[in-house]
Amino acid sequence: FWLKPSERTVPIRGLSFAATTPPDFVMPSGPSLQATQDWAPVVWTKTGPKGKASKSSSEVNAARRSGAAVETEKKHGGGANQSAHSQVPNAKKLDENTETFRHDTVSHDFKMALQQARLAKKMSQAALATAINEKGTVINEYESGKAIPNGAIINKLNRALGVRLPKAK
Repeated sequence: FWLKPSERTVPIRGLSFAATTPPDFVMPSGPSLQATQDWAPVVWTKTGPKGKASKSSSEVNAARRSGAAVETEKKHGGGANQSAHSQVPNAKKLDENTETFRHDTVSHDFKMALQQARLAKKMSQAALATAINEKGTVINEYESGKAIPNGAIINKLNRALGVRLPKAK
């Protein structure tokens, strides 16, 4: 590459770099900025009443007289000390429904097969958990039948134990 006349080569520890001289301008500072002041007046105006005062009948009538657009509506349950969700439209349906919904957990056959396969390999729950990169509580939940089946974890267990575990549910 070509060096400009203002550049020169500076050797530093056997390497040579191109050094440039500082530019010929200086950033303005202080009073040299020659900025103009904007002395326009600031006018503060009082805002109308807020909250309950703005909804009083005298305020509404004054607004109507002045020609302002006024919209008044009664809110559903307004002023009452109750939640908007307290009146459930399908409450009867919910009361009649006595069905309990639960997640499917692993079957008895699965948990027994998992425990037998782990003991056949002479592994503790913690060792098996470490082998499949999961927490010890995961193995404990699977063996106690509380776990919700996860295909990825079951595949890891199959590989780590070298067996084919039965369907979880």
